[in-house]
Amino acid sequence: MSDVLAIIPARGGSRGVPGKNLAPVAGRPLIAWTVDAARGAKCIGRTVVTTDHADIADAARAEGAEVPFMRPAFLAADDTPGIDPLVHALLWLAEHEGFRPQWVVCLQPTSPLRISADIDAAFELVRTHGAQAVISVTRSPVHPRWLMRLDDDGRCEPWHGSPPPQRQAAQPAWALNGAIYLAQTQWLLDNRTWYGEHTFAMSMPEERSLDVDTPWQLHLADLCLTHGRQLKVAS
Repeated sequence: MSDVLAIIPARGGSRGVPGKNLAPVAGRPLIAWTVDAARGAKCIGRTVVTTDHADIADAARAEGAEVPFMRPAFLAADDTPGIDPLVHALLWLAEHEGFRPQWVVCLQPTSPLRISADIDAAFELVRTHGAQAVISVTRSPVHPRWLMRLDDDGRCEPWHGSPPPQRQAAQPAWALNGAIYLAQTQWLLDNRTWYGEHTFAMSMPEERSLDVDTPWQLHLADLCLTHGRQLKVAS
């Protein structure tokens, strides 16, 4: 659909894994897997990468994404709020191309296991619930009531000040997985947040919810995608 824009934010700097967005994962740069998911989603009409790094721009174009501008350095710092590069991209496209999509979906390249069907499922919530925004979540393996705080001596106490409930009695807890952030464009520009009265969550399974932020997680992504590709070839 032409009224849904996918924006993939991929800056050159990374504290946890230097050069992360270009790191090889199953023989391809990490960002390639997110470009694939975006281009395969039925709901998405256009895929744009916002980056400050020339090599990332080249890799994105090679995979079929557009890079119509380079992101300013001040929007690629470690402390840059995540929403700011998206707002910049939307305003740039409106000013320079007259392009104003009705919907925008942010797809972080650190979620390489997300598939096209997940993106389409998020947009389906817009249709069925009248959502202004949709965020992807996964079942948290650790309930908030089981979290502990430690003092300098190593003594611990429950984070919430009361003993944790039995596992069977605890309500399910959900965590952001970072894979999909979808919103009505003007609402996002007006509010600069994904959270509002009509924000809905879309659950994704654990096996597609990996968010790469460490070398170990990058290794897991490589194992999962390499293994998955070998299974497809064998079948």
